[in-house]
Amino acid sequence: MDATAGLWQRYQDWLYYHEGLGFYVDISRMEFDDDFEARLRPKFEKAFQDMAALEKGAIANPDEDRMVGHYWLRNPDLSPTPEIKERIIDTLEAIESFVQQVHSGAIHPPHAPKFTDVLSIGIGGSALGPQFVAQALSPETPPLTVHFIDNTDPAGIDRILNVESADSSLRERLATTLVLVISKSGGTPDTRNGMLEVQEAFSNEGLNFPQHAVAITGSDSKLDKKAKSEGWLASFPMEDWVGGRTSEMSAVGLLPAALGGIAIREMLAGAKEMDEQTRKPDLKTNPAALMALAWYFAGNGRGEKDMVVLPYKDSLLLFSRYLQQLVMESLGKEKDLDGNIVSQGIAVYGNKGSTDQHAYVQQLREGVANFFVTFIEVLQDRSGASPEVEPGATSGDYLCGFLLGTRQALYEKGRYSITVTVPEVNPRTVGALIALYDRVVGLYASLININAYHQPGVEAGKKAAASILDLQKRILQVLEAEGAPLSLEALAQKAVVSDRIETVYQILRHLAANNRGVVLEGNLAEPASLTVKLA
Repeated sequence: MDATAGLWQRYQDWLYYHEGLGFYVDISRMEFDDDFEARLRPKFEKAFQDMAALEKGAIANPDEDRMVGHYWLRNPDLSPTPEIKERIIDTLEAIESFVQQVHSGAIHPPHAPKFTDVLSIGIGGSALGPQFVAQALSPETPPLTVHFIDNTDPAGIDRILNVESADSSLRERLATTLVLVISKSGGTPDTRNGMLEVQEAFSNEGLNFPQHAVAITGSDSKLDKKAKSEGWLASFPMEDWVGGRTSEMSAVGLLPAALGGIAIREMLAGAKEMDEQTRKPDLKTNPAALMALAWYFAGNGRGEKDMVVLPYKDSLLLFSRYLQQLVMESLGKEKDLDGNIVSQGIAVYGNKGSTDQHAYVQQLREGVANFFVTFIEVLQDRSGASPEVEPGATSGDYLCGFLLGTRQALYEKGRYSITVTVPEVNPRTVGALIALYDRVVGLYASLININAYHQPGVEAGKKAAASILDLQKRILQVLEAEGAPLSLEALAQKAVVSDRIETVYQILRHLAANNRGVVLEGNLAEPASLTVKLA
């Protein structure tokens, strides 16, 4: 048998197809052998058992003593208690009722018959999933246009608030805008900052913010209490058994999607159908298990190679960003479940095809081989017929050609790849994609024995950021008390942070650049020469 015939047979041996979803997973270009698969079987048996226990309500996040229940969101019958099942069903019905009333105008702003726009404020898992789904699925003429504030960048907030419009003022736009504030704790600084800036914008335009506001948050959180005390339009729950990066099928993702005219029941149905397939305790008939096997092989179970995600469809542009958080926050862990230092993780990056034919495919084929590729293929070019751009070929034919050609060109150079193929981009297939990767992450985490559902590194980053803001307050207090120019060294000594002079300087430089009442004098190229005073 020649090499080409052998590759064709391997493709047939390892191709997964789901008839109901029209969904393919191809790992044939990952060159593991039968012995490798056999060695991993005991690990997979444990992984299947771990996932089954997770779905039954086991404490799958031991660091936080929490269950992990995002699978219950698309099949409430799996819920471990009747109370959780009822809460999931009630929340979905409440979302649909609220959205219907908003769309019909039964719930409307004080100064207009209907809301026209949605402004969603959140960060991380409270933004990436909703943004990905909106980009992928928003209809051409949505009932409401959804915008996102997903950072504490002042210029970014200004850009969203001041969307250019020749025929409307800021007040006119805000007057028909529904604001979603998404934060489980209600205390996430980035989200809080966006909310406060938007509140101020409403106030400056003489508008009553609570009459435009909806909270998506934990029960009895700071945000929940604020929403109820101020009389916001509604408050929807974020459950403690749903992590941010797996929250797209909760109120976090379903409410903005439904407001934007996306069929959320179809998205849930696609996720449920994929869950049923990825629940099977059999490697070859479980697409998530096949992909976890491929990940383990590519990186030697140590994340030794990056994952490059290349969706060949404009509407899936944000999928790589969505997977970046899901994979890296879940798998990037210093310690395993036994407390051993293992420094695990898989780095994820990507862009869309065929843009990459003109960007970093050059390095992928001929540079350092420190990656494997996941191609996301969409079979349907567009909803209607396509014109020929040359005899016998359409633009979609070229897109397909670029994908298949790149896959082959990389394989010829020993670069491994996975190909995930969907028939078209619609709510069912997007729901299925989300569910597929949820399960791949869960299975792979079990294979490498780590907790995929906590994020101590993120929490450490938040604490470090808070310490910077505390230091800023201290140095300003010292400057106010002194009333005279100080050297950076003297200021750091008086603030009792002599070991952090560089940080003191960087804080002061930022304040001075933004006219915050701080003046730096001296040679800016030689920070040690500078003195600082209040303006």
